[in-house]
Amino acid sequence: MSISVNGWYVVYTKPRHEKKVAAFLSTLNIVNFLPTARILRAWKDRKKFIDAPLFPSYLFIYLEDLETYYRVLSLEAVLYYVKTGKEVVKVKEDVIHSIRLVTQQTSNIDIEVSDDYFLPGKQLMIKDGILCGLVCEVVEVKGERKFLVRVNMLQKNILVAVSGEYLDSIAL
Repeated sequence: MSISVNGWYVVYTKPRHEKKVAAFLSTLNIVNFLPTARILRAWKDRKKFIDAPLFPSYLFIYLEDLETYYRVLSLEAVLYYVKTGKEVVKVKEDVIHSIRLVTQQTSNIDIEVSDDYFLPGKQLMIKDGILCGLVCEVVEVKGERKFLVRVNMLQKNILVAVSGEYLDSIAL
């Protein structure tokens, strides 16, 4: 196993422990990011909006040193770091930035997480509006144009349905 510190990594937690782990890491002053989406949950007697994790059982951690790596791993609810082979996967800063931009605006936009494979779309940067600065792709989903943010290390995609008038095509 090899790990280079100073970067974002992904840990896999026990089911439904993401918020507890994030809160505990915050008390330990370990930088973490739990992307959530506001969804309507229905029970037999009521409906309620809740903040649900966008990627169930996954939590993003910013590691500054190896000591932090082992402190996070020693938590009871943390099962392991996401790896490719024996290599711990490092998440690019722009992916974290894109996820933050999308999740901060959950009340204004429709977010969907998909496991499906999408052919590469046209790369764009949103120039104006609530998602200003988001670098994404435009793909066709069920006859509708949506913005796609790829989270490759989790093999997931975030689909965002918003108006195309805020796009400015750029060469990436």
